[in-house]
Amino acid sequence: MFECLTEAVTARPHLRHIGRYMRSSFLLEVGETLYHVTVENGAVAAVETGPFKMRSWDFAIRAPKEVWEFFWSDAPPPGYQDLFAMTRYRHASLEGNTAPLLHNLRYVKELLALPRTLRQEAGS
Repeated sequence: MFECLTEAVTARPHLRHIGRYMRSSFLLEVGETLYHVTVENGAVAAVETGPFKMRSWDFAIRAPKEVWEFFWSDAPPPGYQDLFAMTRYRHASLEGNTAPLLHNLRYVKELLALPRTLRQEAGS
């Protein structure tokens, strides 16, 4: 699912520019599947699929698979349209040091929305 992020970000110079100061690793939990994403200067350096033992990360975003499917739909319903809406309504949770997330919020939000964007581009 997220394995294509490296190529998708490389193909979007504006996104790399937005995240050019981000150097962080974070964990995405999509249901039972864990993804460890490493970002270096706006480029997705690695996406690894778990499970992981003793893997460090700066922050984690956790949500059931159904929540992510709503989020990636063409018109997400209220409460699923944004990362903070999902956390506010307790559909998702944030853990760890959220400073890298908040400092690079637009980049992370666009990165998380890429599966929706890629699906829409494939359909057109």
